Amino acid sequence: MPDRTPVLALRSVAGRWFAIGVTWLLPRIFFRLRLERRENLPAGACVLCFNHLNWIDPIVLLGALPTRPRLYFFGPKEEDMAVGGRNRLMGWSGTPVPYRPGNRGLVEAAHRVRDLLVTGSVLAVAGEGRIHAGERIVPPLQDGAAFFALRNHVPLIPVSINGTGWLAFGRTVRVRIGEPIDTAAFEGADAVARLSAATRAGLEALVADFPDRPPPGRFGRWLTEVFNDWPEGERPAVPPDRPPDPGPDVGAGD
Repeated sequence: MPDRTPVLALRSVAGRWFAIGVTWLLPRIFFRLRLERRENLPAGACVLCFNHLNWIDPIVLLGALPTRPRLYFFGPKEEDMAVGGRNRLMGWSGTPVPYRPGNRGLVEAAHRVRDLLVTGSVLAVAGEGRIHAGERIVPPLQDGAAFFALRNHVPLIPVSINGTGWLAFGRTVRVRIGEPIDTAAFEGADAVARLSAATRAGLEALVADFPDRPPPGRFGRWLTEVFNDWPEGERPAVPPDRPPDPGPDVGAGD
């Protein structure tokens, strides 16, 4: 049987550059994409923990962040990345670190994360493990981001994405980089929990000034929800103390 390794490698490289081109161009055509506090990004390996409002968030990060070091995303939890259009696109780009359900799948994923960080790459983790509604809300974080950062002795950086709660042409989408958290300062049996709490506090500070926006028109509502997978079965309402802002696109640098 002929060796297809060179073909697969070429496909991976082609997919990576295709993803870079598409993710750099599309957000800039559709949104006003802004990256703030880029100076907080380290030159080498780190773990980014981002809030998750919409299916498009990984594309926004790929479009906003520098192409070096290379960026990977932890997830999704899938048995087969060839199932579903979104998974196939992610697999083609070469950016996901998928994991199969069960302990063995998580162990394998942890080993792959280690191998990526050793090379100086960056791992992005959706901290909540699911999408949520509310631009200024940060639900409790799962332990994955803190675990990977502590296990691999790399900084953990809160990264906020705002403006993707509802998608509409010309609206500002903001990516803001928080202060790196030195994982060496966290020791003991509760280190992961304390680091997760510190990361959540950092995210809450980053998103605190961004208003919730009213829903867009029919196309914008369709684009917003086309790939969203709400655990509740449908988009939940924004809590009463976080009402939608009916005003202009303020608080977003416009």
